[in-house]
Amino acid sequence: MTAHAPAILRPSRDAVAAVIAQLVARFGAEASTAQAARDQHSHGEGLYAVGLPDVVVWPQTNEDVAFILALCDAHRVPVVPFGAGSSLEGQLPALAGGVSIDMARFDRILEVNPDSMDCRVQAGVTREALNAHIRDSGLFFPVDPGANASLGGMAATRASGTNAVRYGTMRENVLGLTIVTPQGEIVRTGSRARKSSTGLDLTHLYVGSEGTLGVITEVALKLYGQPESVVAAVCPFPDLERAVGAVVVALQSGLKPARIELLDEMQVRASNLYSGLTLAETPTLFLEFHGSPTVTAQEVASMQAIAADHGGGDFAFADRPEDRTRLWKARHNSYQATMALRPGAANMGTDACVPIAALPECLLACQRDVKETGLIVTIVGHVGDGNFHLGIVYDPADAEETARAEGLAFRTARRAIALGGTASGEHGVGMHKIAHMQAEHGPGVALMKRLKAALDPNAIMNPGKMYPD
Repeated sequence: MTAHAPAILRPSRDAVAAVIAQLVARFGAEASTAQAARDQHSHGEGLYAVGLPDVVVWPQTNEDVAFILALCDAHRVPVVPFGAGSSLEGQLPALAGGVSIDMARFDRILEVNPDSMDCRVQAGVTREALNAHIRDSGLFFPVDPGANASLGGMAATRASGTNAVRYGTMRENVLGLTIVTPQGEIVRTGSRARKSSTGLDLTHLYVGSEGTLGVITEVALKLYGQPESVVAAVCPFPDLERAVGAVVVALQSGLKPARIELLDEMQVRASNLYSGLTLAETPTLFLEFHGSPTVTAQEVASMQAIAADHGGGDFAFADRPEDRTRLWKARHNSYQATMALRPGAANMGTDACVPIAALPECLLACQRDVKETGLIVTIVGHVGDGNFHLGIVYDPADAEETARAEGLAFRTARRAIALGGTASGEHGVGMHKIAHMQAEHGPGVALMKRLKAALDPNAIMNPGKMYPD
């Protein structure tokens, strides 16, 4: 049930020393064995699982990455790719030591094609940097996980976010990749075409692979036109059941909101305190509609009628761009707001995703489970596509409290799977959700492991993650 590290064999000291010597010879100060650098790259966010790499390297070219991987493969030394460090499920600890490859220097936007609405970027470019670069072209990239994550990391974890209900996840928005295999081969997958019927879909084999098959160095992405009209609003509900019911009816009615987010009463309280909002502390929907003025007006009117039928209150609109920014910043800061409810504690942020029709049953069962644990827990979610998050506040130094938090996260995942859903809609597997892979995928896990063994026969890529022992 816990995220304890599995038993993994470490490479020999001689092998590690040989790799470090050659990395320092090639990269100089861009290969560091300093304790501070190793500590920084030993974990992501969310979990207290830590695995210290032996060395951190900041490559700048595909050929640099190829050199590192071929060297590590020859010496059987593990490699862990590192993006912005914002992953939540234990993707980043170097459980067997080895090399942490920090992609921060891969920060160039390689090409933007406004007429075809696509671009190609290096893996270290963040989503905010890309959107700032293309703003004057009238385009934007919509996948928005909240954190200013790197686009390579978002591809590696198959990230999603608040806009997914309208624009899709990284899976739907990646056209192609440049990847470096564990043997040091540089391979370009996909094309700029919006569809293809040629060969195996290598692009989407690597999207969501969490650094276990190779290193993503470049990402080709779809772009979208900035909407003519954007309408954002919040709507309170008397309880979670009616708020979720309104979402289900809205989607079944064919409404196409860009964002439809649910905050339970505890999350609203946290966001009020942390972000200076003044919302009623009751389950609340955050909504945003994109389109022409006529379309957004029609969709808002329809949503207001559906909300009223489910006991929803009046819409409070965020008319000015700065008001919308403040509203969505508060939503994106929900993780930090949850932690602020109990200073000094940790937040075991976990997620699950179910079919839309199963969402009310799943969320209400989770809410009952939360009350029985006695823990401070917030519920927030991209409910437009059935994805929700629990922010479980706990003291990692308290074994009994940690066990209660782990138990709640475990039951949430299994409940989602039993309802035809998944243990994670966007966080990924890492270490923390390995325990659910067999329950969710059955014989598919054995197939995944055969693919892993074929592509990474020396098992150097991010060992101890995703695949059950």
